[in-house]
Amino acid sequence: MPSRRHLANAVRALSMDAVQKAKSGHPGAPMGMADISQVLWCDYLSHNPKNPNWANRDRFILSNGHGSMLLYSLLHLTGYDLPIEELKNFRQLHSKTPGHPEYGYAPGVETTTGPLGQGITNAVGMALAEKVLAAQFNKDDLDIVNHYTYSFLGDGCLMEGISHEACSLAGTLGLGKLIAVWDDNGISIDGDVQGWFTDDTVKRFEAYGWHVIADVNGHEPNEISAAIAKAQAQTDKPSLICCKTTIGFGSPNKQGSESCHGAPLGDDEIVLVREALGWTSPPFEVPKDVYAAWDASKKGAVAEQTWNDKFARYAQAHPELAAEFTRRKNATLPDVWEKTCSDYISELQQNPASLATRKASQNTLNAYAPVLPELLGGSADLAGSNLTIHNTSKTIVASDASGNYVNYGVREFGMSAMMNGLSLYGGFKPYGATFLMFVEYARNAVRMAALMKLPVIFVYTHDSIGLGEDGPTHQPVEQLVALRATPNLDTWRPCDQVESAISWKSAIEKTDGPSALIFTRQGLPQQARNAAQVKDVERGAYVLLDTGEHPDVVFIATGSEVHLAAQAAEQLAIKGMSVRVVSMPCTSVFDRQSKEYRDSVLPPTITKRIAIEALAKDTWYKYVGLDGVVIGMDTFGESAPAGELFQHFGITVEAAVDAALALQR
Repeated sequence: MPSRRHLANAVRALSMDAVQKAKSGHPGAPMGMADISQVLWCDYLSHNPKNPNWANRDRFILSNGHGSMLLYSLLHLTGYDLPIEELKNFRQLHSKTPGHPEYGYAPGVETTTGPLGQGITNAVGMALAEKVLAAQFNKDDLDIVNHYTYSFLGDGCLMEGISHEACSLAGTLGLGKLIAVWDDNGISIDGDVQGWFTDDTVKRFEAYGWHVIADVNGHEPNEISAAIAKAQAQTDKPSLICCKTTIGFGSPNKQGSESCHGAPLGDDEIVLVREALGWTSPPFEVPKDVYAAWDASKKGAVAEQTWNDKFARYAQAHPELAAEFTRRKNATLPDVWEKTCSDYISELQQNPASLATRKASQNTLNAYAPVLPELLGGSADLAGSNLTIHNTSKTIVASDASGNYVNYGVREFGMSAMMNGLSLYGGFKPYGATFLMFVEYARNAVRMAALMKLPVIFVYTHDSIGLGEDGPTHQPVEQLVALRATPNLDTWRPCDQVESAISWKSAIEKTDGPSALIFTRQGLPQQARNAAQVKDVERGAYVLLDTGEHPDVVFIATGSEVHLAAQAAEQLAIKGMSVRVVSMPCTSVFDRQSKEYRDSVLPPTITKRIAIEALAKDTWYKYVGLDGVVIGMDTFGESAPAGELFQHFGITVEAAVDAALALQR
């Protein structure tokens, strides 16, 4: 049987060889954390390489994702479908081994990491998911949800502010199945971190309410093993294991310095590493006995079968719960979903009302949530303003995690990345809210949700200068341009309670990416629609109003400006002009429609077009063309009542009428 050090050296060799072949990458972290990885993956991690999606597997997150060859080496060695050819193609086009771990590329990669701090925050979301799902489904000795979430993280993750947001909340929520391992190597890209990172990390995490295991030698297997065992025994607090390591361990001339952090070691140094480690195999070759010692396939199959047997007993004792657990893990909607939506939207059609779309959103949650126990909501300390709490909301706390609502506190970034973790875990449809302006704090997590195509729902209220007196610090202007430009993200800005209900329906049904739902603070009147128009809302844009058979001009509007466009159309009709009003709540969904449908809404022959939105104009030129007009914002806002602001910035019925008349001249 090979020694532990020899097994760890397989990780070191594969990592340095792959980085060298790619002529780029980060060999230092994989070489430094190889001993920790060997203990965790060989002795503690419960997983099945032949079924990477086994529901009760331990989750492993490499938060310091620049060290991706560590993860790829571990997946390859333990038996995942990641052949040696993929390691040889590290960082190459179309390989399963990109420069940072990318969700969906290689089996066993639980999340995309690289932007530092987001991996540990995803892990907090996963640990929360485990705790909530366990509280909702476990019965007596039939604990069908019972596993750990492990995360490796480096100094950079701890320096990022998001780590404070997430780790603070993890302590408050008592996530005892979360075990983080800090690679305390004292080195970042710029060198020795003593010049810029002198935090007392142990005291910091103790203050969060974590169980901290300090001063572990990250190259001594017995110490590492004892620390993991202690962490597993601590069930009411998350654990941080502080492992002192040497970056680039085994490199005679580069270990312990930034020179091995983000660059290949070089052929000559790799020769010396092999000599120092006693690793005699050529590049990308691993001895059979080393492969055999690493292979987790048999042990994983036994672990999964044991769980399958337990779940069979669970299904016999609790058939309805077992069916619901399976439905949620398979991400299928309940049988009553379509009828629930149809009945509710019909009710809104029959009972028109003028109200803020944030309130329409809450009403929709009240209608939909009772049939969707997988909805797990929250707000970044703005629940009373975002209106995200519905009639069946129950707050999750450390002592009772059976609920469906998280008070995230003022943690927009942390909330958003935790939602990504909840979604990745499975069994939940997470939504979380803040003011639209504060997407600025969370944007990178929103981007990561889009990059991973996660069906997360981001709720943003107070959506324009219409929020009024809070002023330009709180009034979003340019935010929707960036959201709409984000691939895979559908951004909905509904104009009334009907469009709000349909935008929620679309977001809940979407499986291949996130949605952003944009709601107003101010009240909006309900628009008149027939059944066909209601159906077409789901197509992202539709003809709301035609004042004549052959339109002279087309108004395109969203949200609070749809009513403005409709009023302008009515005034122009009196003047003898035929006007079409198009409501376009979601540009990306509209863009995915057939050309035939798009042309039916925006006929190419009608080039006189005016877009109206109380936000930055940039989105709209692709729809109005070079000859069109956009009525919107070119500056930041001001502090004043909403009505005065719309007048001040020229986003009015009069401005729309004047623009249409000018196009006719």
